Amino acid sequence: MSELFTNNLKRGARVMLANGWEADIMDNMKGNTRLARVYGVYDEVGSVYSHDIIKTRIGDEWFDIQHTPQQIKLKSQLSKMGM
Repeated sequence: MSELFTNNLKRGARVMLANGWEADIMDNMKGNTRLARVYGVYDEVGSVYSHDIIKTRIGDEWFDIQHTPQQIKLKSQLSKMGM
């Protein structure tokens, strides 16, 4: 499979977040945040950082997600702020 980036994810894609929760992408946007329905302690809809999306499910298989240099930079900046 060719490299998958968060910017390639379309509405309805099932993804796994860094904390292990699953989510469904609810937009067709690109960038540092995506709108998603997150299935965690509660089901919630809201923005998630693109760098927190680590895998996507295609069929019955999970594939790793790559991040853009801008997404990696934001993750680093947030990490320095303790977030």
